[in-house]
Amino acid sequence: MELFRDILSFDSTSGRERPLGEWLAAHLEAPSVETFEVGDGTLDVLLRWGDEPRVVFCSHMDTVPPYIPPTFLEDRVTGRGTCDAKGQFYAMYRACQRLAAAGRTGFALLIVSGEETGSWGAKAFAKLPFRAPLLVVGEPTDNCMVSASKGTKRFDLTFTGRSFHSGYPEHGLSAVELFVDFMERLRAAGFPDDPDLGPTTWNVGQLRSDNPQNILSPELTCRLYFRTTFASDAAVVDWMRAQAGATLSVREFGGDAPARYHTLPGFPAKPVSFGSDAPHLTNFGQKVICGPGSITVAHRDDEFLAYADLEQAITNYVSIFEHIAL
Repeated sequence: MELFRDILSFDSTSGRERPLGEWLAAHLEAPSVETFEVGDGTLDVLLRWGDEPRVVFCSHMDTVPPYIPPTFLEDRVTGRGTCDAKGQFYAMYRACQRLAAAGRTGFALLIVSGEETGSWGAKAFAKLPFRAPLLVVGEPTDNCMVSASKGTKRFDLTFTGRSFHSGYPEHGLSAVELFVDFMERLRAAGFPDDPDLGPTTWNVGQLRSDNPQNILSPELTCRLYFRTTFASDAAVVDWMRAQAGATLSVREFGGDAPARYHTLPGFPAKPVSFGSDAPHLTNFGQKVICGPGSITVAHRDDEFLAYADLEQAITNYVSIFEHIAL
């Protein structure tokens, strides 16, 4: 566990991954170790056992803020990144070591930057000529394989009102009230439920309106982030485009489409509502998503990973390679 302790000791919150990436390239052992610049000051790390890997294990080194140092307890380790996703690539590295000790070749480990803020490391790696038949992406899935995942759609919104003294609201137009009206329309939109992925959900972030309390807000800005399904992905985009008008500017930033993923016999599988680097790593054939830990503790101050889950993940990754290699 000393290696895991060292990995967790780095503050690699998004944008600060480079020192960890350089350390991994210097300390993880493989016949071939390469680094690739992402273009934003961070880097990706690729370890190879064999010139043409059939299976590439992959996870990300960046974490959401704030950095929380690790604490090793009797049955688990707590701290930022334990289950999202340093535990994943640590388990993958241990699986690669076991495979190498058994004389196996034809596999690799890719550790990328920037997953939490836009999959920048994955997008940069996808531009390289590297190819492989199977990608195994590590995310906290309770050691289940992901059968399908929701898509994402992002919109930046600007509500434009007309400032006036709050004692006489009939002479102005509050951007806050425009936002409230919009949210009521959104709740009533009635996007269809999906038989595999369930309901469409959304979250409002970066909400800003800086008006004083006694003046109607002239402007409110926010970001709206959808988790879409096979049944709703196109409908969400159409609905949002229809909301644009004189008092509402809608700026689209795209996102991922909902997707189905490869599963293997003998492994439990389930759909998930979170995203990953998998859609952006287009230089691979089939894709599997699985890993230790629970998404219900990821991004929380009490994030943790149980040692039993970690050991199961190592066994699973070895089994995945053996299933594909035979």
